Amino acid sequence: MSGQTEAAGSSIASPLFPPHYRASGILLHITSLPSPYGIGDMGPAAFGWIDTLEEAGQSWWQALPLGPTGYGNSPYQSFSSFAANGLLISPELVVAGGLLHPDACRHHSVPSGPVDYGAVIQFKHGLLDQVWANFHAGARADLAPAFEGFCHEHAHWLENYALFRALKQKHDGAPYWNWPDDLVHRAPSALAHARQELSNQIDKVRFAQFLIFQQARQLKEYAHASGIQLIGDLPFFVSSDSSDVWAHPEAFLLDSNRRPRFVAGVPPDFFAADGQLWGNPVYDWEALRRSGFRFYIDRLRALLAHVDVIRLDHFRAFAAAWHIPAGAETARAGQWMPGPGAEFFHAVQKELGGLPFIAEDLGLITPDVCLLRDEFQIPGTKVLQFAFDGKLDNPHLPVNYLNNSVVYTGTHDNNTTRGWFEALPKEEQRRVWSSLDRAGGQASEIAAELLRLAWSSASALAIAPLQDLLNLGAEARMNLPGSVGTNWCWRATEEMLREPVFLRLRKLTAASHRLPARHRPPKGLLTAMRG
Repeated sequence: MSGQTEAAGSSIASPLFPPHYRASGILLHITSLPSPYGIGDMGPAAFGWIDTLEEAGQSWWQALPLGPTGYGNSPYQSFSSFAANGLLISPELVVAGGLLHPDACRHHSVPSGPVDYGAVIQFKHGLLDQVWANFHAGARADLAPAFEGFCHEHAHWLENYALFRALKQKHDGAPYWNWPDDLVHRAPSALAHARQELSNQIDKVRFAQFLIFQQARQLKEYAHASGIQLIGDLPFFVSSDSSDVWAHPEAFLLDSNRRPRFVAGVPPDFFAADGQLWGNPVYDWEALRRSGFRFYIDRLRALLAHVDVIRLDHFRAFAAAWHIPAGAETARAGQWMPGPGAEFFHAVQKELGGLPFIAEDLGLITPDVCLLRDEFQIPGTKVLQFAFDGKLDNPHLPVNYLNNSVVYTGTHDNNTTRGWFEALPKEEQRRVWSSLDRAGGQASEIAAELLRLAWSSASALAIAPLQDLLNLGAEARMNLPGSVGTNWCWRATEEMLREPVFLRLRKLTAASHRLPARHRPPKGLLTAMRG
């Protein structure tokens, strides 16, 4: 850190993980939990999952973004950075809370198996209509003060979000830039008229957020009581069609019609000859800097209400991001533009009192990205599926790990480890086995081998997707980047969560010295056992 920065009175926060820290956890999105309502939620299965993690000697549960999903049902294309996904509301908890009669849930027709979002949305929205009608009619009137307090506390985002969702419904789901001009440009008279006309729908949206925030708080408290900490995920960019962009156009590089002048993506590389064209609007960092980065810090603060640590998606964009002119057919036409850099993290540290982050530093990583990450001692990400290219300096090879890192067997964007291995050419499969000091083996063995490798590595934290722990194949893949249709649909069954593999995970965790202190026998007992 430069002398000038030190003179300004700033200091680097303590690292997320203390020296020699060792722990482990599982990556599983809430939607992938079993439930009788077509999608995982904040209800009994989530509490049971925390019990399973605790019994298996784990310390962390990592999930994907929690916001209300839009395009492609992707948690990375949310209608809001601040709201939570109403589809995650547990009907069981609503019934137990006296806001819904049990009969409302008994004859639903949501299919089991992978998430059918169309059926789930219809069912859950119908339930929420009943819940709001019951509350509006006087059920659980004792909740009114808490609801009013929630609306007041979260008014800085909730008012815009509720109005945005009400207007989207009125305009048949059309993106906001296709609404009447006075609404697109947020003319005060038009907003006032819309608030009056749509007041009931607005209040219903706000009440749904009140319920999901209640349930999320209960789940977090239960996790902490069980010794489980939660890792959330914050997409770097926001969705074009979101209350974020509609309500905060000054934070983005938009034209006079409130459409993006530039969109996000990544340049051409080995995996994509034309690069990747994501289409998200890019930030106006100069405007954000003048506000003290208020909008982005508010995003972080909102997620930290639900989780303990945030995975910073696309971390490299804090150093520089690929800006593509709007209307370009591919990402080739883009160029690197500076991000907010160290100034941003100093501002965050001052506001939040720390930097509870994990950097998703994957992709095209340049020295400036590493310098920014290391200046603030933010742990980086290692992915074992990327480790076996035969190069000794590969940063994903465990021999090259530092303690201040998080290792994954794979991520939500990868194939499952078994599916990944089965898709490799035979020559590359042999190279993987050779890197594991084995002459060969079956595809059914590779997931367990990578778990062992991750857990035995020097990384402070080791995480595996549940699919890898269960040794599932490509049919259990969560997301195939660049595709739309079957992503984000995979769900575990109740039987999967009772598998003996969780006992084996506990034994691996103990053998790798990652078992939390609450699970370790007293030193005297260990001595007696060894004697």
